[in-house]
Amino acid sequence: MPIYAGTSGWSYATWKPKFYPANLPAKKFLEHYATRLNSVEVNYTFRALASEKLLRGWLDATPPGFLFSVKAHQMITHIKRLRDAADFTRRFLDGLQPLAEAGKLGTVLFQLPPFLKKDDALLADFLATLPSGLRKTFEFRHESWFDDSVFALLRQAQAALCIAESEKIAAPDVATAPFRYYRLRKPEYSATELASLKEKFRRLQNDGGDVFVYFKHEETPEGALYAEEMLAS
Repeated sequence: MPIYAGTSGWSYATWKPKFYPANLPAKKFLEHYATRLNSVEVNYTFRALASEKLLRGWLDATPPGFLFSVKAHQMITHIKRLRDAADFTRRFLDGLQPLAEAGKLGTVLFQLPPFLKKDDALLADFLATLPSGLRKTFEFRHESWFDDSVFALLRQAQAALCIAESEKIAAPDVATAPFRYYRLRKPEYSATELASLKEKFRRLQNDGGDVFVYFKHEETPEGALYAEEMLAS
């Protein structure tokens, strides 16, 4: 089972020349990115529904085995806040079918707003509307969600708890799905920190199940280089 490592985005001209070649046109960024990293977290879908033409372009630019983890649209998480969101969620997921059919859909990340507090019934109802075969991840940004009852609901649905670094709250490193999902948000990591993280992710990988690791996108390419280090033998 592999480690999938990347960043939250790829469209950064400021990554030249340390990650992208100096003369590489923007339309070739994803193609080059996919020669060095094997996954990306897509934030574009938080504010827009991706067209089939756009997704086909992403598919053509990436090799077999490359995975896109897609952030759920804000209509689901921030406007409807999971309530009465089944119809829009179905429309959103239907739009991702080109990725799913190509075997390149990693997981869908439902990132909840920090003002949304724990509501077991709300979460249970929403989870029940999601396809059983969909790999899904939930990022809670209010500490009330870090509770055994929530973990039990996620396990029942085989949904992963997103382990996200934050200055405000600390997400517990709890396994709730057959895969793990980490969002590493610090702007800098020492060589010692990277080695420790790499050892941890390799251990989880050996225990079985995919491990998704995404570093924060910045105006500098360090996040992409950190992700590359996670994949190095």
